[in-house]
Amino acid sequence: MKFGFVMPPDDAETAVTYAVEAEQAGWDAFFLSDGMWCVDAWLCLTAAAMQTKSIRLGTLLTPLSIMRPWKVAAQAATLDQLSNGRAILSIGMGAVDVGFAEFGEETDLRTRAELVDEGLEIIHQLWHDNACAYQGKHYRVDTTALQVHMPHPVQQPRIPIWVVGAWLRPKSMRRVLRCDGVIPIMKPKGENSHPCTPNDIRALRAWLEEQHSSSIDIVVEGETPDDDPEKAQAIIQSWAEAGATWWIESIWDAPDTRLKRLHQGPLLP
Repeated sequence: MKFGFVMPPDDAETAVTYAVEAEQAGWDAFFLSDGMWCVDAWLCLTAAAMQTKSIRLGTLLTPLSIMRPWKVAAQAATLDQLSNGRAILSIGMGAVDVGFAEFGEETDLRTRAELVDEGLEIIHQLWHDNACAYQGKHYRVDTTALQVHMPHPVQQPRIPIWVVGAWLRPKSMRRVLRCDGVIPIMKPKGENSHPCTPNDIRALRAWLEEQHSSSIDIVVEGETPDDDPEKAQAIIQSWAEAGATWWIESIWDAPDTRLKRLHQGPLLP
């Protein structure tokens, strides 16, 4: 299992400082949330890339339904170049209650899902060979006659893309199979969503193996206590044994605890 740390929006200098400290503390990856109107995550990660050597850097997550996919492709590829192949792109439809309506963005779930699917295809094409000829419901892109130079990622065949996947929802899981990692949420059809459990991860891992996609990372977010290393290790171990491949420490509402956990590192068993 690998270990990441995600930060909510903060001032730019603090975000970069924390990325450097995360590398020093032994985290495998450092992530910044990417939102409507906040400190620019990609600029901060770019600055962090120039001050770090080994830690992976990415967004968690980028709401692709409100972004121009060609811009996201360029931002991620540029970060990958500057970091010498350390970028991760995490995408989803985003939470509408953080300003979608206020900024005039699409709020319909079905439409946002369509935008994500089309955006993924455009990003894949642009990273592959510059040229993109795509005709969809929402996007029509044809760069074949343009003399443009898109920044190619260092990582091949592409920068790892993690996507939010609603477990048991067929369309959502088909999207997962097009990507390199899944951030699972539990939304059984006809039922209310519920927190993900290790048993859910076991079922998801078994399904991925049935689809011959066992290489897809399973990314779990959560909190571990800063004052009980044994308990923290037990929590992480339960997810690892279930089949998760990444643990992301996600502490949103307690800045002091968040900073302490950052400095403690991943608390490996």
